[in-house]
Amino acid sequence: QVQLVESGGGLVQPGGSLTLSCLASGSVFAIKSANWYRQAPGKEREAVASITVRSEITYADSVKGRFTISRDSMKNTVYLHMNNLQPEDSGRYLCNAQIMSTEFQTSDNWGPGTQVTVSS
Repeated sequence: QVQLVESGGGLVQPGGSLTLSCLASGSVFAIKSANWYRQAPGKEREAVASITVRSEITYADSVKGRFTISRDSMKNTVYLHMNNLQPEDSGRYLCNAQIMSTEFQTSDNWGPGTQVTVSS
């Protein structure tokens, strides 16, 4: 069984930075691809950044130049580095990853999310 847990959220002032982590644990052989989403109250879930098994990266237009997604395969962790945060970046950030288990089965997994609040 595989679990995903996000961390690193919090309260930050406009212009500030945060780094979110998404740790895969359990019977993990490798994280094949991963996505960060965010959900704000009253808004649809928005795809923020993604990284494929070939390390191809895409970003939402709203975060290009400010957010960076990265992966540490040795630590089974995906990161989202967020700079110049603005109030509209507030929301619950969720990690979604396609993970190959030690039994070489691939599953789609979600973490519970971590809250990011940008406010002065």
